[in-house]
Amino acid sequence: MNTMMDEPLDYFQRWVPPRSDIFHQLEEEARNEQIPIVGPVVGKLLYVLARLHNAQLIVELGTATGYSTLYLAQACRRTGGRIISWEANAALARRAQANIAGEGLAHVVEVRCQDALEALKTMDGSVDMIFMDIEKKDYVRALPSCARLMNSGGLLVADNTGFKDAHPFNQAIFDSTDWEALHLWSYLPGHSPQHDGLCLALKV
Repeated sequence: MNTMMDEPLDYFQRWVPPRSDIFHQLEEEARNEQIPIVGPVVGKLLYVLARLHNAQLIVELGTATGYSTLYLAQACRRTGGRIISWEANAALARRAQANIAGEGLAHVVEVRCQDALEALKTMDGSVDMIFMDIEKKDYVRALPSCARLMNSGGLLVADNTGFKDAHPFNQAIFDSTDWEALHLWSYLPGHSPQHDGLCLALKV
């Protein structure tokens, strides 16, 4: 009979994906400045999902310094896609733009310094993938706009759904007929925090 690994948290810490210097730099900045980031496991998950989905237009809600944006941008470099990423904090938006340009990925990413909720209301077009990482209380408010913009079969990924403020969103997307949602509680080394929820949902 199969048995589980001894000390699974230590065991799975071994399999944190390797990454380039820019990610190590942003991780150190995040630790020093208390900037929440998705970390290398969720970052690589975003990359894999964007590649698998062959996403041509990705919308990111919450850029911060561009950590998750860079993972998505690396995927877009392979798929020929592009990203629109919204960050309300002007200083963070400028840092993200510099980090993205420094990695030679400015041609696939547009960072817009604007409130994501307001921007979504006025956006037109067809979106293949949305990554949501803004204030958790705002997730449920963003959901109608996400449903309007998303192509059928499009993918929504929401971070930090283990936070109490995300509960209205978790309930709404679970009950909605617009989405096929999967809620996960996960161990995510390098994530802030390391034990948290993720929601993956396909637009019906």
